[in-house]
Amino acid sequence: MPKTEVVVRIAGAAGDGIASTGESFARVASRSGLHVFAYNSYQSVIRGGFVWLQVRAGDKKIYSQGDEPDFLIALNQDEASRHGPAMPSGSGIFYNSDKIKIDNSMVKERVKLYPLPIKDLSVKYGQNPVMQNTVALGALTKILMMNFDMVVSVIKDTFGDKNKAIVDANIGVAQAGYDYASSHWESINFSPKYDYDSRRPVLTGNQAISLGAAAAGCKFYSAYPMTPATSILHWMAAHSEKCGIVVKQMEDEISVLNMTIGAGFAGARAMCGTSGGGFALMTEAVGLAAITETPVVIVTSQRGGPSTGLPTKTEQGDLFQVLGASQGDYPKIVIAPSTVEDCFYATAEAFNLAERYQLPVILMSDLYLSEHMETVSNINFNVGIDRGLIATSNGNDGHFKRYAFTENGVSPRSLPGMEGLTHVAASDDHDETGALISDALTNEETRVRIMDKRMRKMQYALKELPPPKLLGPPDADITLVGWGSTYSVLRETADVLAKNGVTANHLQIRYIWPFHDEAVEKILSNAKRILDVEGNYSGQLAKLIRMETGIKIERKLLKYDGEPFYPNQVVKKAMEVAKA
Repeated sequence: MPKTEVVVRIAGAAGDGIASTGESFARVASRSGLHVFAYNSYQSVIRGGFVWLQVRAGDKKIYSQGDEPDFLIALNQDEASRHGPAMPSGSGIFYNSDKIKIDNSMVKERVKLYPLPIKDLSVKYGQNPVMQNTVALGALTKILMMNFDMVVSVIKDTFGDKNKAIVDANIGVAQAGYDYASSHWESINFSPKYDYDSRRPVLTGNQAISLGAAAAGCKFYSAYPMTPATSILHWMAAHSEKCGIVVKQMEDEISVLNMTIGAGFAGARAMCGTSGGGFALMTEAVGLAAITETPVVIVTSQRGGPSTGLPTKTEQGDLFQVLGASQGDYPKIVIAPSTVEDCFYATAEAFNLAERYQLPVILMSDLYLSEHMETVSNINFNVGIDRGLIATSNGNDGHFKRYAFTENGVSPRSLPGMEGLTHVAASDDHDETGALISDALTNEETRVRIMDKRMRKMQYALKELPPPKLLGPPDADITLVGWGSTYSVLRETADVLAKNGVTANHLQIRYIWPFHDEAVEKILSNAKRILDVEGNYSGQLAKLIRMETGIKIERKLLKYDGEPFYPNQVVKKAMEVAKA
């Protein structure tokens, strides 16, 4: 049967142009009407090291980067020697035969070798070392029977801001690779439903977060560069003028959130971004946003910890850090988007929730979700904007009660410059007007009332936020539980299990806080077998579920090596649990 899906791995060293080559192939595939999912495994060095990027493309929705590659583009000898022996039978390897030596003794039986004489193919175009990538890209597209016009369009868009000679040289070497493959090797039986009239957008999670913020009317963004949240700052800076967003790179994360709170207090829709180490510095300011009831959106994209940890690797280890940020009890909403597309809508939703309930909303991503590329459906940019309850008068007694005791805990909000609506917004606790209650003598009664008022927001937010739903048959053999970026691999796992005679359903927790304890307890109480899948050492979501529902999940698949889950890993464990 013809293949309708292909997995391509590009391997080399940092600085070899791996990311740009992978992105180019992903865009060629998407412009051919295919679905795409790509993940880049890279190190924290600027040059050198062992880096690879894997792209999976097919004519049906792709939910992960896949397992073993069908093709390897090896950009140096080290990576050819490292990845070549592991390539499965029936796969193929493209490489620069001028510099890389591979023979059949280095690979498994029936692995096809595609040596490319890069020097001869690129001699009239200047022989830039990175041109080997473009030659290989041209050869690969021929083997996959892709339309070369898509390669040309991607190259023109990629190098459009450079001079014509660079564009022509890259098209020329890609054509040389395409023609060389055409005259030396047969194309494989790869026959997805190409649709060259349809282009599927390719986005990363961070790009989707940025777009979601812009669509929601974000007018202020602040950050200190910290992988893997930095590309949000890059996007915001590049599009600040067009989108009308003030962007500030600060000296540290303490000032990042404090400035964001200031912007939110002034009436701007404000957001900041960081990772776990930076969020650790923000925690006192999170409490400031809560006690002053200032709406802010905070993005924290997790990576391996503790401390500097694994700067360029993924993990889901910060759940309890976020839940426990700042001192005392205070209202907050924590959302863990599950896909690139969901990153867009969750960000837009976060701004509405922040202003509706006048509190901090924290979006939890991770490196895998933030940085992998994925084709998305047509995104609806008309997300709707809710600015919440804005005061129109200073009250019957002429004194503005910014923190008025209300049924749902949300008080009329004023913005600086609104006549007659001045008030004190202090980090000390206060009464309805903002006057401090703990100077010479603490007012115990007011403290209880103001605390109850703030926390009532959570009761109403919980009612508004939709509870999690069980995806799949209710009487399945196994229930898969996850949060955040595990969504896609769990969905794919359920599909694979079904093909192997095992029914599976899937519970994905999107709203981490407030927690839908009753809904989760009802679902898991009826489950036959449960498998918790998380990217951390201690099973943090499982612990939260036990804290809130009393249900202890015994079986877990935990991963904390810095790499994301692969379908085969989850399927293997799920089969074991389902048959136990």
